[in-house]
Amino acid sequence: MNLAAIAFTRRGAALGRRLAAELGGTLHVPPRLSEELGLPGYESLERWTAEHWDAVEDLLFIGACGIAVRAVAPHVKDKFTDPAVVAVDEAGRFAVPLLSGHVGGANSLAERIAALTGGAAAVSTATDVNGLWAVDVWARDMDLVIANRALAKAVSAALLEGRDVGFACDFPVSGPLPAGLTGKGSSPAVHVTCRREEKPDTLRLIPKCLTLGIGCRRGTAEETIAAAVDAALEAGGLDGRAVEAVATIDLKADEPGLLAFCLSRGLPLRTYSAQALSAVPGDFTPSAFVRSVTGVDNVCERAALAQGGELLLPKQAGNGVTVAVSRRTPLLTFERTGES
Repeated sequence: MNLAAIAFTRRGAALGRRLAAELGGTLHVPPRLSEELGLPGYESLERWTAEHWDAVEDLLFIGACGIAVRAVAPHVKDKFTDPAVVAVDEAGRFAVPLLSGHVGGANSLAERIAALTGGAAAVSTATDVNGLWAVDVWARDMDLVIANRALAKAVSAALLEGRDVGFACDFPVSGPLPAGLTGKGSSPAVHVTCRREEKPDTLRLIPKCLTLGIGCRRGTAEETIAAAVDAALEAGGLDGRAVEAVATIDLKADEPGLLAFCLSRGLPLRTYSAQALSAVPGDFTPSAFVRSVTGVDNVCERAALAQGGELLLPKQAGNGVTVAVSRRTPLLTFERTGES
């Protein structure tokens, strides 16, 4: 857990020290207490909040909710980007999630704190209060990208109104459908898919399950690789947000254009030897020229499948770049997740 905590009194610091140790975080206290307690101090609450806002996943204020609210107010954006913010009184009686209750995990953090202090978590989000399935929590737990935030709100609103929400998934999901979800064509609906097709009133949840196998000539520019990848994804009707990694032969491990592409997309680069690629089972598009240069008859398709899965898009070639796309099956479950 990436947590930063702040306390304002000696009693609050005692609780904060315990919570930081249990939750795996750091605690800061006022300068007057820092040396006495052997804890790092802070110059001002405003500066402390600003420094930690984008640097940690969870902010914990040990004191009055009003202090926390005033401190974070200048930084609040939305629940998809704000860190989880929780305030707990110095007696540990009430842990109050203030921001990012679902997506950021403030609700679950408050519940963990309450369990440690013997207090209560003051969770107020509507789906939790009503014991309903929360699409944003499930998406977070399953590592799914929410394609349309407005539709996510519409799904929650429908469940709160007692209306059925349709559910479809391109992959197996273990566990029974939560209350309110139905396999029938209700509207609004939720569809778990790596495809990019848009349907009215259907919220797409996108799993990170695609691997790009890429081959390229030495010296190929980042822009050329990016254009080839985007063209391949469009040809396959695939959403780029479903890509989790790039794979290639180890000869390209230091290719500047490929490295720059991976950096710009935030994707890890996996590399394999010619021997390892040759051992990947399957029927591939062979190239005598590629074999003469790399020692293996195909780079992009074999690299895409080097860690298993299925070949979703075979070799696409152009401008000195080859691209193939594989898909693994994500592990999805309704068991003990996404519910209050």
